[in-house]
Amino acid sequence: MARLLIIDDEKSLCQVLEIAFRKKGHVVETVSNGQAAKKKIESQAHDLIISDIRMPDLTGIELLEYAHQTRNPAAFVLITAVPTMTTAIQALNLGAYRYVVKTDTLVEELSLTVDRALEDLALREENLRLRREMLRVFAAQNIVGHSRSIESILEMVRTVAPTTSTVLITGESGTGKELVARAIHEASLRREKPFVSINCGAFPETLLESELFGYMKGSFTGAESNRKGIIESAHGGTLFLDEIGETSLGMQVKLLRVLQERTLRPLGGAQDIAVDVRLIASTNRDLKKMVAAGQFREDFYYRVSVIPVHVPPLRERPTDIEPLARHFLKKFALQMGKAVGDFDAEAVSALGRWTWPGNVRELENAVEHAVAVSDGRDGIIKLSDFPESVTGIVASGQREIQIPPEGIDFETHVAQIEKQYLQAALRASGGVRSQAAELLKMSYRSFRHYAKKYGI
Repeated sequence: MARLLIIDDEKSLCQVLEIAFRKKGHVVETVSNGQAAKKKIESQAHDLIISDIRMPDLTGIELLEYAHQTRNPAAFVLITAVPTMTTAIQALNLGAYRYVVKTDTLVEELSLTVDRALEDLALREENLRLRREMLRVFAAQNIVGHSRSIESILEMVRTVAPTTSTVLITGESGTGKELVARAIHEASLRREKPFVSINCGAFPETLLESELFGYMKGSFTGAESNRKGIIESAHGGTLFLDEIGETSLGMQVKLLRVLQERTLRPLGGAQDIAVDVRLIASTNRDLKKMVAAGQFREDFYYRVSVIPVHVPPLRERPTDIEPLARHFLKKFALQMGKAVGDFDAEAVSALGRWTWPGNVRELENAVEHAVAVSDGRDGIIKLSDFPESVTGIVASGQREIQIPPEGIDFETHVAQIEKQYLQAALRASGGVRSQAAELLKMSYRSFRHYAKKYGI
């Protein structure tokens, strides 16, 4: 059984199609004009919509475009008594499932079309269900480690996942905050719905607002069509706002309204849209200090931090380093098709001695580098396969400082260490300077200054 909407200004045709599809067990609604159809499309969910192309007020093409902008998209079949190649191509390009010409066998042809469309939809839903079930099973397994802190985090995930409370995940960059957010979603009752994430620090404020809330055609220069925002795309599921501490005070007011009223208004829109999302946020900043400094709204802070979860840096859970490294070794060996399955003792020891300022992300990049450059002949990853951040700085930076009898040139020595850290951060971030600056807990401007100073 499916829910069908039939739109045609020929009421007699609507009646014929309604009788035919009701006999097959479907729930059928009919309307005879475009404006009534828009109200039905906006307010109710349908599995399939059948619409005439030529109608007095709105065309079927316009309804097709409108349907794709709603929260309840459906398979769309267009019918016409006056077929043209241009219209057919336009309909299919806009996502119509089928373009059917009105003939004496219209009812039979539409019946076959609906059967095939519903079979395709069912197959797509089953594939999606299986994929989400797989993600749910393996989501928590991606949080690797044996430390007490990781066990506490996994227990917290299991406890808070069934609720709808907002969660604030704190921790340094690269600790795996998004993995925790995904694990919460996949273990929740919303796991069949979308998990949508956005990095709030990656967009300027004006662009962030249009990304989050969407916009209507003509709301600003370049807005050539309506666009659904990220918040609305997460309807029924989970919205993950990464680095929420980067949002402006004005944006915080707008997000607070969404959380309190459960509605949003797209840019240029005249009506509020109801949304149901669970918010999970993350930050590498101290929001309490930001509240005290007037940089973060207090009411918004308490709204997003109902359930706080802290992910400690890797240096505070050294027992997790080796299992994480082995996890990444299996991952990259499989991806690259290399027969490597272990580290030598020197490499394991070095991994454990390094403080990993870039946290899990840096460790992952280091293992990927090692697997990529390893010859794989004996199936063992050696210390020499790792980047200099492990092979060089580990050796010199982790031992007790010793000053030779003749002394040292302090400024030159410190400058060399600074340069090494900048180079290591760039390697850990894949050459992305903004991320390297985050790893070193400095502003992008400061990083650029030091990079220029040392000719990096």
